[in-house]
Order: sequence, then structure tokens, then C-alpha cells
Amino acid sequence: MIFRNFFLLIVVSSITLACSRTSGGKDDSVLVKMGNKELLRSYIEENIPVELSGNDSIIVAEHLIRSWINDNLLYEIALKNFNDKEKIDRMVEDYRKSLIIYQYEEQLINEKLTKGIDEQSLYDYFNQNKDKLKLDRPLAQGLFIKAPANTPQLNDIRMWYKSTSSASRENLEKLRTNNDVVVFDYFIDKWVDFNSLMNNFPKDLLTPADFTVQKKTIEKQDGNFFYFLNITNFLLQGDNAPYEYAKTTIQEILINQRKIDFLKKTEDDLYQRAIDKGEIQFFNE
Repeated sequence: MIFRNFFLLIVVSSITLACSRTSGGKDDSVLVKMGNKELLRSYIEENIPVELSGNDSIIVAEHLIRSWINDNLLYEIALKNFNDKEKIDRMVEDYRKSLIIYQYEEQLINEKLTKGIDEQSLYDYFNQNKDKLKLDRPLAQGLFIKAPANTPQLNDIRMWYKSTSSASRENLEKLRTNNDVVVFDYFIDKWVDFNSLMNNFPKDLLTPADFTVQKKTIEKQDGNFFYFLNITNFLLQGDNAPYEYAKTTIQEILINQRKIDFLKKTEDDLYQRAIDKGEIQFFNE
């Protein structure tokens, strides 16, 4: 036992040493042999994460070697003692058949369903299923600004960020162009995740009230920056999802339904064709 453990330690140590060197190709030398099965050094090297330290890589290498040995020992004894090998053969064949059918169906779908979902179909589905398309998170529209504490135009920003006029937006965009603000995120015309939006603020600046008021302006300050948020519109979790936000989900639903319909029609056509050709025979007992 001592000899075997010492040998294993030498083996895994040599592997980790080899992993730390730059090599032009794989080392496919045999590491362990059991009957006609061989464990190659390259397999162990490829499965040791490169970021591991020397000691950790030794532990992983030892685990890989022992697992390979144990799996093969169990497999050999199972082959000799498991009685229902025909059951395994049936399971393997069933899995093989399912895998081939699945891959063929994917091939058919890629070949035949190349056309995307048109906008009208997406909008029709949305109008027919508004009450089923619920939000799983709160959403907001508005704008967010992060400006250095020494920005000369802070008072102007305080006025402009509360306004949705085109003139205010142009003034804020000029500040961004001149690098007078660090962040200028304008999302008045699109919906964004409210919780992700609030991550723009340092957490220690926020209070529970900042997460409950729906239409509001927020101004916060730390040692280096001012943070301005104007929420012009807000939707709660559980509200009906707006069309633009639900559009991606609707597209996935319709594509999946199209796949199901296509595969069902393919199965029905194959069945009917086989019936017409007399390839299927039914027998009464």
C-alpha cells in the first residue's frame, strides 16, 4: 500500500510539473494500464484547470486517476456479475434511436424553418395574450446621469435631468460629448430592469423609500460623484409586460410552437405515406 501511494504521488507530481511547462504537443504516454484499457497522461493534463496551484493540481490529478481506476474496476466486476445484459442493450438502443431522431429533427428544423417570425404575428400574439405576459421584475423608463462632484454645471444638470424636453436632452448630451459627465443613460423610450438601474448608485446611499416611489427624481452624492435619476414611467412586478419588452419572449414562444407544429405534421405525413404504401400492417388477435 505504501509503495502504491508513493508511486501515485510521483505520477501526479510529474503531471503537474509537465502542466506548468509550455509544450508544443500532447504527451500521450500511458499513465495507468488495466487489462486492455489505458489512461493517457494527456487526459489528466487536459482536465486539470490551468489556474490551480501546485498542491491543488496534485489533488485533482490524484482524484482523476483514482476515479478512472475505480470506474474500470466497477465496470469489470459489473460485466461479470450483472445478469440482465439484454436490458442494457435495449436501453442503449433506445437511447441511440432517440438521439438519432432528435438530431434528424434538428436538421429538418434548420433546413425547413429558415423564415423568422414577422412583426405582425408578434404583435397579434401580444394583443391576444396581454394578460398572460406578466413581468417577473419591475421596469422603468427615464434617464440616469453620473457626474463628477466638481462639475461646473451641476445646477444646470439638476434642472435638465428633471425635464424630458428635447432641449434638455441636447444640453445633457453635449456634457457627455465634452466628458463633463461620466454616465448619461437615456432610456425614456425603452424599458429597463429597475433593480439593475438602481445598481448604478452606491448601495450605502440608497434608502427603502428609493425603491418604493414609482414616478420620481432621485439625487444622491458621495465624495466623488453626484447621481441623478429621473423615472418617467414605472411598471411593477406582476404587471402586464409592454410589447417591446415582451417581444423576445413572444418570438421564442412562436418559434417553439412552429417547431412543434412542423414536427407533428412531419410525423403525420410519414405515417400516412407509410399507410398508403402498405408499409405498416396491423394484425387482429
